[in-house]
Amino acid sequence: MALGSGHKHVTDSERENAGAARKSIVASKKIVKGEFFTTDNITVKRPGTGISPMKWYDLLGKTAPQNFNEDELIVYDFKD
Repeated sequence: MALGSGHKHVTDSERENAGAARKSIVASKKIVKGEFFTTDNITVKRPGTGISPMKWYDLLGKTAPQNFNEDELIVYDFKD
């Protein structure tokens, strides 16, 4: 009983803070439309309102669908 069920779940307070605590993929410098996403031009930063860093390797090598400024959240449709 003292150890609990062993199943983890997100609490209401964790859910409220998730966006601020998590990170997203952002441009580390200016990226021009058509340029490839590389480890040199993307990084991860807070807030976690964009693409999760878990998609890092899915994004590498794809072409930018638009221009991105430094620190701008990356937007990409992975359906392509």
